[in-house]
This record gives sequence, C-alpha cells and structure tokens, in this order.
Amino acid sequence: MAINLQKGQRIDLGFTKMTIGLGWDPNEGKGYDFDLDASAIMIDADRKLVNEEYFVFYNNLHSPDGALTHTGDDPSGKNSDGDDDESIIIDLEKVNPNVEEILFVVTIEDFERRKQNFGQVRNSYIRIIDSTSNQEIAKYELDEDFSIETGVEFGRLYKRGGSWKFEASGIGYRADLGFFLEKYYKGQIIK
Repeated sequence: MAINLQKGQRIDLGFTKMTIGLGWDPNEGKGYDFDLDASAIMIDADRKLVNEEYFVFYNNLHSPDGALTHTGDDPSGKNSDGDDDESIIIDLEKVNPNVEEILFVVTIEDFERRKQNFGQVRNSYIRIIDSTSNQEIAKYELDEDFSIETGVEFGRLYKRGGSWKFEASGIGYRADLGFFLEKYYKGQIIK
C-alpha cells in the first residue's frame, strides 16, 4: 500500500529504479489550455546545478549520465485520463556521483499572457513508482491553495549517508522555468 505523504515528510528509498509521476487537472472553462511542464534539476553539494545538461525538461529529455529520462511534454494536460501527465524515469545507480539532490518542479508555460496560476489547477500530485514491481510507493498531493503561484517545487530525492531519500516539498513561487534555472545554475545564463 502506498504512503500518502504530507508536506515536509521524508521517506527512505530501498530501491534504485523508479518513475516519478506528476499529474494535475486544469479547471475546465474558457480560455487557453494549461501547459504545465515537469522538470528535474540535478544539484551538487553546493546546491547548484551540476551543469546545464543536468537540467532535464521538455527540451532536454535525458541526463548525460543516463540516470534520468523525461517521457515528454503533455502540452494540454488532457492526455492522461486520470494517469500521470508527465513522468521522469530514474535509475539511481547511474546518477553522477557529484549529484546530491534531484529536485522536481512543475511550471506553467506562458502564465502571464494566459493569466494562469496553480489556483486554477486541481488534483496536483507527485508519486514514486518502483519500476521493478510497478507498484506505487508514495504519493504527495498538493492540497494548498497556490492562487498566485506559477511554479512549484513538488519534491526532491536527496542522498544522505550513501542512501537516497525522498521529501515532499510543496513550495510555490510566482515564477517560470527560467527562474529555477537561474536559482540553481552557477554559470552565466545567456538570454
């Protein structure tokens, strides 16, 4: 039976091959489709992105170490039929040894022009599936009202004492994907 996580709750992981599934349902109504994008940021001991190739998202589907594979963009959120909207497949045995943390974020594409935020999205979650058994191990449902936020850190995998753990984060920002790149990138960003 899966563990229902609360914000800030942490669990130990006893397996190395998993899928991180992220899902959401936009409120029905008039206007634009909601294009939410899941991303993974592979961070070093200084809490900085290892390098640009370790920012896994819709335009970079694979980490260079082969540990992360993004399954692709769902530009409307309507293709999941109650299942995950976007997924990231992970093999922790392949993770670059410089990576201490993998952060999972979801952002709303073009939120300013479309006048969209997470307050207009329901049933948002992140879940961990053991790829060997295909069983859901844990799920964190975002139950807070993010009425102005446009980017959310859903959760993170982090390494402590040589083993991997997961924490349900649930931290919202009024920000786009570029904000997260700037927050964790240690090089110069060319705009």
